[in-house]
Amino acid sequence: MTTKTPLAGKVALVAGATRGAGRAIAVQLGAAGATVYATGRTTREQVSEVGRATETIEETAELVTAAGGEGIAVPTDHLEPGQVRALVGRIERDHGRLDILVNDIWGGNFLLDFNTKMWDVELDRGLRMLDLGAKSHIITSSIALPLLVKQPGGLVVEVTDGTAATNKGFRENFYYDLAKNAPIRMAFILGEELKSVGATAVAVTPGFIRSEEMLDIFKLTEETWRDGIDRQPHWALSESPVYLGRGVAALAADPERARWNGQSLSSGDLAKEYRVTDADGSRPDVWAYMMAEKAAERTGDKPSLEDYR
Repeated sequence: MTTKTPLAGKVALVAGATRGAGRAIAVQLGAAGATVYATGRTTREQVSEVGRATETIEETAELVTAAGGEGIAVPTDHLEPGQVRALVGRIERDHGRLDILVNDIWGGNFLLDFNTKMWDVELDRGLRMLDLGAKSHIITSSIALPLLVKQPGGLVVEVTDGTAATNKGFRENFYYDLAKNAPIRMAFILGEELKSVGATAVAVTPGFIRSEEMLDIFKLTEETWRDGIDRQPHWALSESPVYLGRGVAALAADPERARWNGQSLSSGDLAKEYRVTDADGSRPDVWAYMMAEKAAERTGDKPSLEDYR
């Protein structure tokens, strides 16, 4: 017999829950009954360097509560160990446990310059990408894991861009490549260390995600997103943040999730395994399509976009 709240009584920390995949994961964990601490740097009082004042951690926490969980917003810069220690200390005082840690910290898209060589990128700009995409995850895990491993069954989710299979090629920017491959390796290493205490680490990635930021770049809305397909064919396989959120919530509720320990999974992989869909009922898989598209360069057997939605 299944329950609609399989995560009732569980405590989750979604680090980087201001918008996009982090927000959707937090909301879907809440919909499954979890208490969710939503953290980030943009609040109703202050805006991070990303410069998007319209999405805040308070709003995320409210969405978590509206979905059926308990959302708690805690302003946190995850590059500041003192702030992360205060956050984890609060979780321990309030609940005495941490069952799910989601490292979705990023906010570095504004630093990304494609078609540039490593030596043409300003060093401080590149290092900031590594701070946001890798160092922040390391600080958070280092401080939060002692609480997570106090009881068996904990889950660490590293959110990134791509999987070990899809990221074998060049990711077009030296620093971005490192920042997005690092969480995949973190999940593998942590998986090796956590299995001795009955915990699991997994890396996950969305596909072509229609985040608030991406929709703004395309000058579209969630209602008009299909108008962007003519400009970018892969956009036909784009997905809303809900898709990955549902997949991660299903993974967290899976009593056999240890079988994924150390692996990297896409939203499409999670959808196939757990039979979840995007908000519109579809199951897009842009990563599988792009891999098939690349294989077609050798075979000439071009895949159909329709077969991957």
